[in-house]
Amino acid sequence: MTRLVDTAAAHGKVFGGGWYAPSGGVLEVVEPATGQRLAVTGRAGAADVRAAVRAAAKAQPAWAGTAPADRARVLRRAARLLEDATEDVVAWLVREGGAVRAKARAEAGSVVDELWAAAALPLRPYGQLLPDGPDRHSLARRVPLGVVGVISPWNFPLLLGMRAVAPALALGNAVVLKPDPRTPVSGGHVVAALFERAGLPAGVLHVLPGDAEPGRALVTDTDVAMIAFTGSSAVGRAVGEAAGRGLKRMSLELGGNNAYVVLDDADLEAAASSGAWASFFHQGQVCMTAGRHIVLASVADAYVDRLAAHAEKLTVGDPWAQDVHLGPLIDEAQLARVRSIVGESVAAGARIRCGGDADGLFHRPTVLTGVRADMPAFTEEIFGPVAPVIVVADEEEAVAVANRTAYGLSAAVQTGSAERGLALAGRLRTGIVHVNDQTVDDNAHVPFGGRGLSGNGSRHGAEQSWDEFTQWQWLTVRSGALPAPWDRP
Repeated sequence: MTRLVDTAAAHGKVFGGGWYAPSGGVLEVVEPATGQRLAVTGRAGAADVRAAVRAAAKAQPAWAGTAPADRARVLRRAARLLEDATEDVVAWLVREGGAVRAKARAEAGSVVDELWAAAALPLRPYGQLLPDGPDRHSLARRVPLGVVGVISPWNFPLLLGMRAVAPALALGNAVVLKPDPRTPVSGGHVVAALFERAGLPAGVLHVLPGDAEPGRALVTDTDVAMIAFTGSSAVGRAVGEAAGRGLKRMSLELGGNNAYVVLDDADLEAAASSGAWASFFHQGQVCMTAGRHIVLASVADAYVDRLAAHAEKLTVGDPWAQDVHLGPLIDEAQLARVRSIVGESVAAGARIRCGGDADGLFHRPTVLTGVRADMPAFTEEIFGPVAPVIVVADEEEAVAVANRTAYGLSAAVQTGSAERGLALAGRLRTGIVHVNDQTVDDNAHVPFGGRGLSGNGSRHGAEQSWDEFTQWQWLTVRSGALPAPWDRP
C-alpha cells in the first residue's frame, strides 16, 4: 500500500506549496467510532487565509499560462497517485469520517474519476470564431476566473472538495481549499499531498482547515473571484449573502429533503431494498438521502413491512474494526439533531416502526410511520439514518406532497411502468430524478445541482465545469490601429 499522507511531517501544519504552522493553532482529529485521537493538523486563522489568497493570486497567471498539456499531465499524475494510494485514503475516510469501507472505496474511486475527467478539460476547444467585418478578427474565448475559494463538508470530504478543486485547477485557476475541521486529513491533507507529489507549482493550491473564521475570511476576500461551497442550506445562505456583497461568482451545493415515491405498480421488494439504501447509506448523512418515503395507500402496509425488515437486518458498529452496514454519526451535535427530530415527530403522533435508539454515536436505522407534513421528520433535513413514511391516496397527492418542500435536489420514483415514471418525474421540482432507482447517485460526467434550498442551480460535471470555473472574454484583433469614426475618411 502506497502511503500518501504523512501526518507526522504535517503535524500541526497547513499547506501552501509547503507545510507550515498557521496562526490559528491546531486541530485534533478524532475518530467518531472510538473517540481516539488520530492526528493533529493546523487550524487556519483569517490571517492565514489572507496570506494564502495573496500567494495564490501571484502564482495563478503563470499556472494559467502553462501549456494545456502540462496542466493536464499534473491532473493525470494526481489520478494515478490516488489509484496507487487508495487503501491509505480509504483508511482515513473510514476512521476520520465514520464511513464503512464500501462507502470509502466508492468515494476514492469517484475522486479518481473526477481527476481523470478534469485532466481532459485543458485539451478541449475553449473558444469560438465570431462573424465580423473583413478587416477584423472577432472571437470569444474562455479564461480562468483567478483565485477560486472552495469550502468542503465532512460527509464526503475528499469527493466534495475535489469536485471543485480538480476542474478549477485544470482550467488555470489557483485554489484555496478550506476543508471541514472534522475531516481535515481526508478532506484536506490528502488533496495537498496528491497535488504536491503530482508536481503542481508551489502557490497554486493552498489547503487551510478551519472553522467559521477562515471560512468568512475566504468568502469576503476581494481577491477571491469565486466561492464553491458545499454544506448545509443555513450556512450556504450566509455564504451566498456575504459573497453576493462582493459580486463574486457562487456555486452553492446545499441540503436536500428528497422524495422517494412508491407507486402502486412498483416491485415492492426491490423498492424497499432500494429505499433502505437511499435512507441509511452512510448513516443518512448524504444530501441526496431519501428523506421522505411517499407511498400510495394501497401498497403502504406491504411496503413498510419490507422496509422495516431491511432496516432491522442492517448491522451498526465501528467500521474500522468490523464489517458493518452503518458506522457512527459524525459527532454528538449530529446525534442530538437526529434524536430531536425523531422525538418531536413521535410526540406529534408519528410511530417508530423499528430502530429509534442509539448506543453512543451509533444510531439504529429507523423507520417512522404516520408522518404528516407538519412534523419535523417531514419538513427538516434529518441527516441521520431515519426513513419517514408518508401515505398518500393517489399519484396526484404523491406529486403534491413530494413538491411540498423548500428543497429541490434529488427524487426517485418506483413504478412498474417506465412511461408512468417518466411522466411523474417531469412534474417533480428537483435538479435530479431517478426512475426505478434510488436517490443517491452522482458521477464526474453528469450535471449535478439542485434548486431552492438545495442550491443556486449550479452544475458540477465534466462539461459543466467550463461554465463554473471560467468566464467568457470577447477579443477582437485588427492588423492596424483604426481612427475614431469622426476622423475616418
